[in-house]
Amino acid sequence: MSTAPSDDLWIRRFRPSPDAADRLVCFPHAGGSASFYVPVAAALSPGVDVLAIQYPGRQDRRGEPGPSSVAELADGITAALAGWDDRPLTFFGHSMGALVAFETARRMERAGNGPVRLFASGRRAPSRTRDEHVHTLDDDGLVAELRRLAGTDAQVLQDEELLRMVLPAIRGDYRAVETYRCEPGARVRCPVTVLTGDADPRTSLEEARAWNEHTDADCDLHVFSGGHFFLSERPAEVLTVLTGHFTATCATGRV
Repeated sequence: MSTAPSDDLWIRRFRPSPDAADRLVCFPHAGGSASFYVPVAAALSPGVDVLAIQYPGRQDRRGEPGPSSVAELADGITAALAGWDDRPLTFFGHSMGALVAFETARRMERAGNGPVRLFASGRRAPSRTRDEHVHTLDDDGLVAELRRLAGTDAQVLQDEELLRMVLPAIRGDYRAVETYRCEPGARVRCPVTVLTGDADPRTSLEEARAWNEHTDADCDLHVFSGGHFFLSERPAEVLTVLTGHFTATCATGRV
């Protein structure tokens, strides 16, 4: 099994699968943590070795300052993934995680070891921006936004002490994603699969389709019934798309 010098900080393996032919790297949403992807690891193992990224400022990394930018996150993750590319890597990022995955893929491709596919879930294309300022809201306003999107653990939202503890990291995540601006013409070489909810207030279908402007390869779109966290509402359907990819990768023997 390969190891990475920074895996204790950035990478969590809930179901290690050392004999798997493929590896899936999962990037959480704003305010999210690696544990969000425990069900994915359970569903795909042992056929796929699932790595979940743990951003600083939360859970066992809560003593660290949160991210200041998407670029900072991508730099740290790129370094942490060194040594984990001994088998094909697939990236899956939801919401902010889609942007972090995109920027990490760009960095790894420049080094010659990028992913075989990027799954961009619940996020408009990198070049499609909105004037959003959730990170400037007071604590009550930030909590109201979390409740509206329904992606934060209900137990966290009900525990006042815990909520106040995690709000700085959540605010930092929102600041990173809301101030992100991609370089003109930024693209990846790998194909992109876009997943979006048909009632997502954060991403229109046009904004989701615009991911095709950011890849030199194919780009396909899957629309699910649901809002911003459609993947929590339709986990079986999302997993079907993922397993289809890995089945195809295994059949073609692509590396």
